[in-house]
Amino acid sequence: MPHIVFVYGTLKHGFPNSHIGLPRAVFIGNYRTVETYPLVIAGRWRTPNLLNEPGDGHQVTGEAYRVSDSVLTELDVLESVHLPKGYRRIMIEVEPMDETSQPLGQAWTYLRERAHISEIHAGPMETYPIDSGYIAPPRRWRHVSRPRMPRLKRLRKRLRRV
Repeated sequence: MPHIVFVYGTLKHGFPNSHIGLPRAVFIGNYRTVETYPLVIAGRWRTPNLLNEPGDGHQVTGEAYRVSDSVLTELDVLESVHLPKGYRRIMIEVEPMDETSQPLGQAWTYLRERAHISEIHAGPMETYPIDSGYIAPPRRWRHVSRPRMPRLKRLRKRLRRV
């Protein structure tokens, strides 16, 4: 069953994680959130975080993609939804940024709780510009004792067998 996912940070086309999280996704168009949310750059890796605080911040711009069940599962792993302080996948309302894109209504996106963020470096902002201090997942392995990304690779291998 196909799903619609709204991405606002490093998963956008041309950004550091687009090749990791969305290699088999179908680009739909440029969209923004209907509700306002605070989009901040935060934490040790200087990642973009859409905070689960509707009504604050800005209408956040991003991209919508059509993804399969398996890609959605991979995104969940990439966004650490299984961890207590990871992102949460939540359905939100999005609207097209131009007349040529089709109305979608709802899309999945990944939000975080402010209480789970150690430090906010910038924001709130409407659009995520790549942050020069961002540390991509492969480079994080040098900074942590147990890398997380190999789990995603193992998951992809398992899903390909199915």
